[in-house]
Amino acid sequence: MHVHRTDPGYGAEVLSLADVDHLLTETAIRTPAVRVARNGSVLPESSFTRGGSLAGRPLTGLVDPVRLMGLLDDGATIVLQGLQRYWSPVGDLVAELEMELGHPCQANAYLTPPGAQGFAVHSDSHDVFVMQTHGTKMWEVHGEGGPGDLLLEPGVVAYLPTGTPHAARAQESVSLHLTIGINQLTWRSLVSREVGRLLAEVPDEHLPAGYLDDPARLAKGLGEHLASLAGQVGRLDSASLASAQAEGFLSGRPPRMAGALLDRDALTSGIDAGTRLRRRRGHPCVLVDDGDVVRVLLGDRVLRVPARVRPALEHVAAHHELTPGDLPSLDEGSALVLARRLVREGLLEVAR
Repeated sequence: MHVHRTDPGYGAEVLSLADVDHLLTETAIRTPAVRVARNGSVLPESSFTRGGSLAGRPLTGLVDPVRLMGLLDDGATIVLQGLQRYWSPVGDLVAELEMELGHPCQANAYLTPPGAQGFAVHSDSHDVFVMQTHGTKMWEVHGEGGPGDLLLEPGVVAYLPTGTPHAARAQESVSLHLTIGINQLTWRSLVSREVGRLLAEVPDEHLPAGYLDDPARLAKGLGEHLASLAGQVGRLDSASLASAQAEGFLSGRPPRMAGALLDRDALTSGIDAGTRLRRRRGHPCVLVDDGDVVRVLLGDRVLRVPARVRPALEHVAAHHELTPGDLPSLDEGSALVLARRLVREGLLEVAR
């Protein structure tokens, strides 16, 4: 376990108690985005949800804020799952962390009333970062030296490696903390994927009849297949596979387009060489040369542009804020065309 102290107000900027109140009481949030636990048991969805309708069509799993607050009053912990999908500040944090680590991440928030504990001692199958954003929570963390206590308060972030047994109890006030899970990509998964592809090419034919009396017949065929497989494994190009892994990660993240409508309105009003543009948070800008085009890895997709604009794209990749007039090697008209496209694609946003 590792503990880090940061600005006490940072956690609330990402997810405050007021933010959670808004999500639970003012939006049509539905399961499975919310679950509830008490004394180590997950409560049935029917205990805090209701039905409804929209445009004459039935809706199920709608969170009932009255019933939910009643469960909170009775000591239950409310869990908001996959927050990065529907709360932008958490989504920004998770996207930036993914770009730093190269591993997929997800975020849950845990709202626990004073003195309550939602889950018994347990361990997670992935690494986690825990950030307290409101109130305090006492964590029981088990290590090589046995269990120890850690008080989390706003400004304290803890890192728990995979398999670390832990439990946590809120103190005198309601506690809110954010847990970011790191869904590790492993050497085994990468190697298994490539070797598995080769294994799929091994003929799915029956073993020869009579091999029980003559195992040598089986050994001969097995040796041929193993030798063939070993040869194919030996010819795998690790550099190409590594590049493909990185490119797949950098073009397969969930879309991030917050503010896209406002950006389109700004483009309609018109931008010029001096318009301030910003790189959208959590978006990579990785350039891959491919003949007379450059592939730009945007996180959720690949953009192909002429190779002649590479210097301008290098400037975009190196700066978080810029103007169309800053883009090198392009005249003003071409710079504006590229800037507009990058705004529409979501890599850049018009500074507001």
